Order: sequence, then C-alpha cells, then structure tokens
Amino acid sequence: MQIKPSTKFKSIDEYHSMFPDHVAALLEDLRETIRQAAPKAEEVISYNMPAFKQHGVLVYYAAAKAHIGFYPTGSPVAVFKEELSKYKTSKGAIQFPIDGPIPKTLVKKIVKYRLAEDKENAAVKAKKKKTK
Repeated sequence: MQIKPSTKFKSIDEYHSMFPDHVAALLEDLRETIRQAAPKAEEVISYNMPAFKQHGVLVYYAAAKAHIGFYPTGSPVAVFKEELSKYKTSKGAIQFPIDGPIPKTLVKKIVKYRLAEDKENAAVKAKKKKTK
C-alpha cells in the first residue's frame, strides 16, 4: 500500500483505514498492546505516523510494504538488543515482519521502559524550569 505524500492523517483510525485488512489488524494489535502498557498515554499523529505521548512522545509506529515499523527511540533498541536479535533494527527502529504476529510481551516491556524514561525526562525539565 502506497500512501500519497500529500496525505495528512488526523487520527490513528484514519491511518489504519488506509491499509488492507490483514495489515490494519496488525496495526490495531500493536496499538492495543501499547495502550495496555501505557493506559494514560494520549494517541496522536506525529510526523504523520501513529504515536503515543505522555509528557513527550513515547513511541511511534507505521506500516511499510514488508514490515510494521516500531520506533521507540534509540535507548530501548540498545537496552533490549538481545531480545530484539531476531528482528531487523536500526538506531531507533524495529521492524516486525508483516507476515508474523506482534511480539506483545516485548512491545509492552519497551513501552514501559519508555514510560520510565519519559517520567525521568519530565522531572529533569521541571527541575530546570524551577531553577530559572
């Protein structure tokens, strides 16, 4: 599925609706898994991709031709390197094959890790604001 560059999504539901049913089902599975790990996070579209935000953006995801891209930033990719060894990864991205299931337990661990990072980053920012 090729999305036109001019397409600007307003919601995650709209994003999911652009894909064939089997891909949309994987996207929805990933969305629900993230929601379970971060129930207070807000769903947003950022960089024209589905994302979950608490103080800052926790994770992004997107569908590609042969995989679902999961973008938790760089640190979790390094921290969970062994558990991610069967997936293609880069500095801040993980590719889940489109013909396989979403590794829910691993996704939840990564999201919870990002929640802790996000909380710490927010505390540091708040402390900096107070000292100004």
